[in-house]
Amino acid sequence: MYLSRVEIDTNNRAKTKDLTHLGAYHNWVEQSFPAEIKAGKRDRHLWRIDQLGGKRYLLILSEEQPVAEKLATYGVAGTVMTKSYDGLLDTLCEGQVVRFRLTANPTHTITKPGARQGRVMPHITIERQRQWLVDRAEKSGFQLVQQTAVETPNDEATWAFDIVGREWPVLHRKAGRGVRLSRVTFEGLLRISDVAVFKQTLTQGIGREKAFGMGLMTVIPEA
Repeated sequence: MYLSRVEIDTNNRAKTKDLTHLGAYHNWVEQSFPAEIKAGKRDRHLWRIDQLGGKRYLLILSEEQPVAEKLATYGVAGTVMTKSYDGLLDTLCEGQVVRFRLTANPTHTITKPGARQGRVMPHITIERQRQWLVDRAEKSGFQLVQQTAVETPNDEATWAFDIVGREWPVLHRKAGRGVRLSRVTFEGLLRISDVAVFKQTLTQGIGREKAFGMGLMTVIPEA
C-alpha cells in the first residue's frame, strides 16, 4: 500500500477552477492511475482533503503508486509525496494507542413500514455524529479512548476525540445545482483491539461514499 499527498494549488484559479465538487476530485484521483484506466481495471482508492496550517492537501491511499505528474495536475509544484504504507501497518499491535484522523460521512437508515428499502439520511447534530463513530469502533478493530480530567478525577470520563470539521461539499454540479454530502472530520485517540480487523479498516475505510473522499482513517503512534 502507498500513501500519497499533494498540496492543492488554491492560489491558482486557472488550475483549480474545475475543482468545484467532489466528483471533480474523484476524477483527479482516478486520472492519477492511468495504467488502471488503460487496463480497464479500477481499484478503490481511499482519499480525503485535509486542511492543515492554512493549506489544503489531497491525501490518497492506494495499492499502486500514482503517477506523480498526474497527481500534480491541480497541485503546487514540487509537493507530491508518496511513501510505502506497509511499514506503518506492520508496526501496529494489539493494545497500542494511536492518534487518528478520519474524514467520514456519518449516516443512518430510516425504514418505513412496508417499504422495501430504507432511506439513507445524514446525521446532523454533533452528538449523533460522535455517537456514529462510537457505534462503529469495536467492529472496526479499535476502542475509543476515554479520559478524566486530572483536576476533577471524580467527574465522568469523556471520549478522547473530537470533531474538528463539519462541511457540506457538493457531490456533483448539474445546471447550477448540486447534491451535497455531509463531511465530518474526527481527531483523537484510539486503542487497537483487533490488529487484523483494524488494518482492514485502515485500508478499506469506514462508512459510505468512499469514492468521494470519505472513510480514510490515518494514524500516528503515540510516543
